[in-house]
Amino acid sequence: MKHLEIYFSVDIEASGPIPGEYSMLSLGACRVDSPDQRFYAELQPISERFVPEALKVSRFNLQELARTGQEPRQAMRSFADWLTATADKGTPVFVAFNASFDWSFVNWYFHKFLGSNPFGFDALDIKAYYMGLAGCQWEQTKSSKLPRLLKTKGPEENRHNALADAINQAEIFRKMMDLRPRLLRLK
Repeated sequence: MKHLEIYFSVDIEASGPIPGEYSMLSLGACRVDSPDQRFYAELQPISERFVPEALKVSRFNLQELARTGQEPRQAMRSFADWLTATADKGTPVFVAFNASFDWSFVNWYFHKFLGSNPFGFDALDIKAYYMGLAGCQWEQTKSSKLPRLLKTKGPEENRHNALADAINQAEIFRKMMDLRPRLLRLK
């Protein structure tokens, strides 16, 4: 019997570059093969530290999130429960565009607040996947440099919304998987 992997596109917005010292402010996810199955949470900050540019880009206010955001343990429990229910007994696989950033926060938050990570210990990076398929250099993996056939029509005003970005990158990844034979010929 073949082992079933369920790919989940995940995106986060944070107050700075590293977890622990900075806060994950929002978390969005969807199933790659069924993007209507979605999760979104805004989290209370765990720290008052922030990089001004990070808050400008995400349009979050730490004081407002302290009042309106979910307590991190509750948000991560809800996310873990959603993953389990949505994975349909398959193994959830974390997928992100620049996974090293998003993964570091999600992994840290799962371990800090729940003691374990339902994704296990690894992540699938869309940029690295594309680099392998296309045989290109790392510089060519930026979203702005992807070929037209991989572009999405996601609205520009929703950039840096964790759920909108997760849905958008799920579409990019689906296109890469569907167009794999064609991409291999683009070399």
